[in-house]
Amino acid sequence: MLLDTYAWVEFFNGTKKGETVKRVLRAETCFTSAISIAELSYWAERKGFRIKDVMAKVGQYSSVLSLDENILELAGALKVFKRETEKSFGLIDSIILAHAKLLGLKVVTGDRHFEKENAVML
Repeated sequence: MLLDTYAWVEFFNGTKKGETVKRVLRAETCFTSAISIAELSYWAERKGFRIKDVMAKVGQYSSVLSLDENILELAGALKVFKRETEKSFGLIDSIILAHAKLLGLKVVTGDRHFEKENAVML
């Protein structure tokens, strides 16, 4: 399973959706795209969470996937394709989707941009 930023935010906020994320983390082998680290750092700083604590938990419960040329090339192509029907589909979502597609992972998220993909919607 590939947790996107949405899933991690729910986890750290301790919401009902976050409880579902906890269950996934306990039951599955989980990953996080490196691009989500930037988003989580931004979120943590804005919300008053200690960034080091957030990153420690992410590393404890998932393996962080590095970005490489294959991921980034596919992400660019996916953004073009997805924008044909989803005008607000962004590059970060494209990178997360590229990771999931290349590694055969489901995305754990509540982001509606992933509804038509291989995703576990929160």
